[in-house]
Amino acid sequence: MAGRINDDDVKVVRDAVPIDTVVSEYLQLRPAGGGNMKGLCPFHDEKSPSFQVSPSKGLFHCFGCQEGGDTIAFVMKIDHLSFSETVERLAAKAGITLRYEEGGYNPTHQRGERIRLVEAHKAAADFYVEQLGGEEAAIGRKFLAERGFDQSAAEHFGVGYSPAGWDHLTRFLRGKGFSDKELLLAGLSQDGRRGPIDRFRGRLMWPIRDISGEVVGFGARKLRDDDNGPKYLNTPDTAIYKKSQVLYGVDLAKKDIAKASRAVVVEGYTDVMACHLAGITTAIATCGTAFGTDHIKILRRLLMDNGSARVIFTFDGDAAGQKAALRAFEDDQKFAAETYIAIAPDGMDPCELRLNKGDAAVQDLVEPRTPLFEFAIRQIVSRYDLETPAGRASALDEAGPIVARIKNGASQHEVAVQLAGILGILDTQFVVKRVAQMARWARDRGGRGPAGPASSSSSSPSSTSSSYDSGQSPALSGPALNLRSPAHRTERELLKLALQRPELVSPAFDAYGVDEFTAPPYAAVRRAVEDAGGAEQGMASAPEYLAGVREAAPNDAVRALVTELAVEVFHGKTIDESYAGEQLVRVRLRAVDLRIHDVTSTLARLGTGADHERHQAVQNELWVLQQYRQSLRNSGAAAL
Repeated sequence: MAGRINDDDVKVVRDAVPIDTVVSEYLQLRPAGGGNMKGLCPFHDEKSPSFQVSPSKGLFHCFGCQEGGDTIAFVMKIDHLSFSETVERLAAKAGITLRYEEGGYNPTHQRGERIRLVEAHKAAADFYVEQLGGEEAAIGRKFLAERGFDQSAAEHFGVGYSPAGWDHLTRFLRGKGFSDKELLLAGLSQDGRRGPIDRFRGRLMWPIRDISGEVVGFGARKLRDDDNGPKYLNTPDTAIYKKSQVLYGVDLAKKDIAKASRAVVVEGYTDVMACHLAGITTAIATCGTAFGTDHIKILRRLLMDNGSARVIFTFDGDAAGQKAALRAFEDDQKFAAETYIAIAPDGMDPCELRLNKGDAAVQDLVEPRTPLFEFAIRQIVSRYDLETPAGRASALDEAGPIVARIKNGASQHEVAVQLAGILGILDTQFVVKRVAQMARWARDRGGRGPAGPASSSSSSPSSTSSSYDSGQSPALSGPALNLRSPAHRTERELLKLALQRPELVSPAFDAYGVDEFTAPPYAAVRRAVEDAGGAEQGMASAPEYLAGVREAAPNDAVRALVTELAVEVFHGKTIDESYAGEQLVRVRLRAVDLRIHDVTSTLARLGTGADHERHQAVQNELWVLQQYRQSLRNSGAAAL
């Protein structure tokens, strides 16, 4: 077996690949202040960005789901890779050759399974592209030409051709060192009577890439009448390809989608090609499946759910296209972006439209848009006879619940008014009230949701601290801290300073005891800083210091909190020595006040009959504490 990757090489890889560059391949990032970036979390569903990236510290943290870590942790989590697979991928991206503790350099056949499957797909994509130029592939080139795609268009999208023989690709990939098992796992080959044979034969091939640009599957188009297979044949679900989680063309479109806050959803590979060549470079398509929840998550991370974001669906004008549009509307409320539908008057898809009427017609197609909810309502209403009271009432009963699902109250009211007009009901307020009633019924049927944030803050002290004092992992909702408490807010701010700006609180911070932090999670972080050598260590090298604190954390709960505090923005407007001094003094004052309270209680319990020396010692301690408190109030940080 290959040995462990050299620790120094891991550090070089971590430093060589900026975390914001890596994260930006998966979601749109915007400035969040303090040098940080923010975006919609890729690890849980949210409507406002709580995912923060700190490029200077090489860390990310989501304040919603508590996921956090460095560049390696991000790639491991989002692409489901092992540690070594992640380091190897990032090293390849940075052009770094890795060393291994045992067995020298890692031979190809010992790499992680996912990387091997990705490499097999890349080799297959190159093979198919080369085959497109051959004599046998003339039928494929003719298919493309008839749809207005020349050689440069095929090259841009990586279109290729799979030979009609039984095992051309299989033999080619074996020659590249891939095993039969790997080819079967990748979905590139399938079992035959005498061993693996090619899954795709005699077809035009489109490589399907994930959002980071890696080939993870293929879409294959039937070309010959004697091919008894389906018109389109896709890669089956594998360890690297899930058709419900991939959008064709997203690797090419993601930057323009984020820049323009607009995405155009089409139905096929040739439609994506036609749109991009016509200048609609935000076009993407699903891969042989209906547009669903996982596709929405991908787009929302790119669109950032800002108020001006637009998602335009272009479906065929036939019954199947209308049905697809209605399915898309089922998930409409999962978008913060506004959704529209565009259907060419003559029912042509973008590829046909470009071929028959040119690029300008494709551009015009996505401009005069109909809101998706309006299209859905009109499709439902069209089934009823609106000339009769019974028909109008039945149409309202079916269309009303659709309007009732609109979460924004103002939008719901406006659409209800439009519905009244579509139905021809003169009493607009009746329709508005009816829709509001349906919305209440829907909420009541849904029952009570999970307890809100307030419920977690009421946890007992023992439950709050248990995951920090033991080896348990924290709940997804994060630590049960009372952030309304002035004490907790100040302790949090001081720990953020110690992790992010240690030069402002050193050396004073390192003299603070763990018991001066009243929240058990914060006390655990303070101990981790101490075990890592103190905050002064951070003045030399911030990344190494933070890595040391994370490593010194006793469990994943504390480690996650360290990451969170290391990227969270400060509450103060100006972060300088004066601000740092205020936090130091507040935490120390609170600790002194608590100690004074304890000593006063001890003195009261001793009473007049206590041992004189014991009584005197306690009184002396109380006097010293009171003097120190007064000094802190008068002199501030100078008294520390």
